[in-house]
Amino acid sequence: MKPKPSFGYANDSPPRAQEVTHAILRIGAGLLFMQHGVQKLFGWLGGIDGNGSSAELFSLLGLAGVLETFGGLAIVIGLFTRPVALVLAVEMIAAYFIAHQPQGGFPIQNGGELALLYALVYVYLLTSGAGIASIDARRGHNGKAPGRL
Repeated sequence: MKPKPSFGYANDSPPRAQEVTHAILRIGAGLLFMQHGVQKLFGWLGGIDGNGSSAELFSLLGLAGVLETFGGLAIVIGLFTRPVALVLAVEMIAAYFIAHQPQGGFPIQNGGELALLYALVYVYLLTSGAGIASIDARRGHNGKAPGRL
């Protein structure tokens, strides 16, 4: 019996499938994240109060709106993914401790699970880079260390 080919990954899925799902995660997370930003900045999608209100630009919510809108866009197109992911991960951890953790309990109880999930996604992108279908890959910054496959 012929041995099953191994691709050097824990789940032995082909590298191409992992590259594609990496891009899907990056693009999907960025697009979803941008929705939070446009709510805060422009009052779109119901705004911050459900009635189309937007945050003041020079406030914590305004800063969050800028980071979420334009940081999310940078993640979608894969531009400066690692530094942007670092900033967004820090933003999400700060958002958790400022807005959710004071309400007590577990993240599911205080509404902070989405902020923490975004933080985890951005930590992943920080360590793995943009991957395929990104401007970073076109610039030669595709998340692979020099000299590695």
